[in-house]
Amino acid sequence: MKLYAVSDGPPSLAVRMTMKALDMNYQLINVDFCALEHRTEDYAKMNPQKEIPVLDDDGFYLSESIAIMQYLCDKYAASGSTLYPQDVNHRALVNQRLCFNMGFYYAPISAHSMAPIFFDYERTPMSLKKVQNALEVFETYLERLGSKYAAGDDVTIADFALISATICLEAIDFDLSPYPLVNKWYNNFKEEYPQLWEIANSGMQEINAFEHNPPDLSEMEHPFHPTRKAKA
Repeated sequence: MKLYAVSDGPPSLAVRMTMKALDMNYQLINVDFCALEHRTEDYAKMNPQKEIPVLDDDGFYLSESIAIMQYLCDKYAASGSTLYPQDVNHRALVNQRLCFNMGFYYAPISAHSMAPIFFDYERTPMSLKKVQNALEVFETYLERLGSKYAAGDDVTIADFALISATICLEAIDFDLSPYPLVNKWYNNFKEEYPQLWEIANSGMQEINAFEHNPPDLSEMEHPFHPTRKAKA
């Protein structure tokens, strides 16, 4: 089994946490994002979307981090595993949190935190407002469910996705204290799952380093994102 991933990419980190939680042996292949390795025709043979990560399970190629995590749990989780519960209602809640993360939570967080580091975007009052809105909704979900983790008292793959998004905020020194339940959830994960947090933290530290010293990507010709040109 091979996982094509990027070391500071939240979707890649979520999949890696899943594989660690499942105690899986696999080959981690780092994709050089800055060199646009994921935009090559060879990479497109594995994933026509040319996005990261991609799982190669003995010739079965799967992209999209949510689908990868679900697949790994369905195929390799031990009987009774709570990572991706079998109960229909509980699994539906996990699926909802995964969709919430991808479309409503991670998207504005990435646009506010990651995009301005790597490309010619700026953090604006509107981008901040979208992040605050996402955090407010997550705070409401945790309050209404009254649980330790995003979809119950047991950690699930939904938490891995949400944690990997939230590290982007810590990396730019974003204050989570106005969202006490989100802050508590985040710190609980760090304390209770140190080996999984080690994976997330490695990515967070890389993002933080780039935050303080953005990479020079002026020579990159990205097909979709505006590249910040080097100052003369």
